[in-house]
Amino acid sequence: MSFLLDKNILLGISGGIAAYKSAYLVRELTRLGAEVRVVMTAAAQEFISPMTMQALSGNEVRTT
Repeated sequence: MSFLLDKNILLGISGGIAAYKSAYLVRELTRLGAEVRVVMTAAAQEFISPMTMQALSGNEVRTT
């Protein structure tokens, strides 16, 4: 049993080259049973699309 099972996580993504690594993080957190919600800045959307994060998290992505 995972210690992340049924945990709620809010991930904020800002602009920076490391933003693309957040996709891997979301995938792993959801694989371990966490419920992940994502908030992205406009600058983050230049590195990774909200649709990608929505597909990985299974939840609507909030953008600024």
